Order: sequence, then structure tokens, then C-alpha cells
Amino acid sequence: MPTWLVTGGAGFIGGNFVLDAVADGIRIVNLDALTYAGNLDTLAALDGHPGHVFVQGDIGDRARVAALFAEYRPDAVVNFAAESHVDRSIDGPAAFVQTNVAGTLALLECARDHWKSLDGDARDGFRFLHVSTDEVYGSLGDTGKFTETTPYAPNSPYSASKAASDHLVRAFHHTYGLPTLTTNCSNNYGPYQFPEKLIPLIIAKALAGEPLPVYGDGRNVRDWLYVGDHCSAIRAVLERGRVGEVYNVGGDAERENIAVVKTICALLDARRPLADGRARESLIAFVKDRPGHDRRYAIDASKLKSELGWSPSLTFEAGIARTVDWYLDHQSWVKRVLDGSYRLERIGDAA
Repeated sequence: MPTWLVTGGAGFIGGNFVLDAVADGIRIVNLDALTYAGNLDTLAALDGHPGHVFVQGDIGDRARVAALFAEYRPDAVVNFAAESHVDRSIDGPAAFVQTNVAGTLALLECARDHWKSLDGDARDGFRFLHVSTDEVYGSLGDTGKFTETTPYAPNSPYSASKAASDHLVRAFHHTYGLPTLTTNCSNNYGPYQFPEKLIPLIIAKALAGEPLPVYGDGRNVRDWLYVGDHCSAIRAVLERGRVGEVYNVGGDAERENIAVVKTICALLDARRPLADGRARESLIAFVKDRPGHDRRYAIDASKLKSELGWSPSLTFEAGIARTVDWYLDHQSWVKRVLDGSYRLERIGDAA
């Protein structure tokens, strides 16, 4: 049974990845600090499962991470651990530098030392996969897409911290030979996403019949990727990707934010009409834009598709319907994660 050390495996993307991997017979050692966005409820189905070892801890804790490498001798590391919300990075960038930069450095050093201790097939087969974002590339105009060779131009404290971590991963491969892989993905959505992000936030507010805040004119464009498709892409890169390479992961689903919000409104109107009969589109409220808000992201995932044979399995229409249904069926999960530290209020306006 392969053993993978997964960091940030109680978060949104990491949690979905862990659930899938354990179901496929991979033993997962799951290291998560359980900050506000990490939630063991996401992993409740794995309680008592012999293929899942959960450890609460920070990737920046070198002693804890080194002990995990020594005890479990993982065949791979998949690094999801990160502060990831742009709005929060505007209000408090220091936490993003601490986790995304200093924490990634500590994890890389521990992984390098573990890899050096291996020999034979174990050494040849070891991989360090770093999960990153398309936001490191900055903002696009009306045309064009991000490729793996697009120059970095991060525009928020969050994306700047992820860019720094990407550069560290690259440096550890070129300087020390550590067998690294990096994925840069577009906007994820799906089950278990913390309700500060656009799609679960709009679902929560629309269910409550509250105003639906849309930044600026609502015409900022994102390429939307269903989280299950992202997890399958990571598996493809981890298992078949070329060492030292970067792979962009996209959903082939560019949508303006306002279109996403209107789609959610229509789905909820059909499934859970408001008592007063109002169409939820009437609740849309345009609000002051986010500082430094990137206008458009779009991913060219042709390298991943041609080299590894991956492509997204869900259209946006199928994925967003599945997502809305999941949140309708899991309101108890939403209520538990909203523990008082966040009440769907706006954050990120410090600038």
C-alpha cells in the first residue's frame, strides 16, 4: 500500500483529495493545522479507517514534520497546506507569508532530507507535489490564456505568497535534485468549500433570502474547475508527470462572476423557492470592488491533456448543479463550520 503525506488534508481541496485517495487504497498521513478553514467534519467518513492517519500540526513545525517522515516513510508528499483567500490576505498578509512561504520552505527541507535517506526504487519513486494557483500569473485581458511559461505577476498578497512558494519548489528541484512537481489550478468549487468563497457564500445567502454581494460590475472572469476533476488531475501528475515540471489545471469553463451568481439563483429557485415567491436574481447587490481585483483568468491545460491524458469530466453546468445539491443536502455541515469566527460578512477591505 503506498503511503502519501498530505498537508492541508482537512481543507476544501485537500479533504476531497484525501477522501478519494483513501477510497482507492492509498494510506494517507494527513497533516493539518485545523485553522478556520480546516474541518474534521469533512473527514468524518474516515473515522477509524486504517488507511487514514490524522495529525494536527503546522507544516512549519520542522520537528513534527521530520518525525512524520521518520515514522511513516511516505512515498510522496502532496502539499495543499496554504492560506488561500485573497480577501483575508488583504486584511492580514503576514499569515500568508508565514504559512505559504516559510511553511513551504520547512516542508521542502524535511522532504529533501527524507528523500536523501532513501535508496533504490524508494528514492527514484519519491515525489513532492506542490498545489498552487493560476493567480500567480496575474490578470489577463479579453483574450489569451495562462500557460506554464507565462511570466509571474502576482497582484495580491495571497498570490505573491504562492508565487514565492512556487519558486522555492522549483529551486529545491534545481539545487538539490528533489523530485518535485507543481500544479497551478483555476478556481475550484464543489463540496466542503468554506463559505467565504463566492459559490458557497452565494448559496448560503440566497437560501437565507439575503442580498447577494457581487464585486464591482460582476464581469470579472474565472475558469471554474470542479474539485473532483482537480483531484483527478493531481493524481495524474503525481503518478505520471515529468519530474521538475509544472502543469496547469483548468476546467474549460470561463464564466463571468455575475453569470455564476445568476446560475446559482436559478438552480435554487427551482429546488428551494423563497416563501414570498421572489426570484433570487432580485437579491443581487453590486458592491464596492475588491482592491486590486484581477479582471480575468483563463487556463491553457493542453500540456496536461496531451502528456497525461487528463481532461475535466464535468461541464460547469453539471458541476454547479451537483454542488448546489450537495450544499442543500449538507446544511448541517455548513452550520458547524460557521462557528462564530465568520458569519458571511465581507472581509478584505483593509486597502
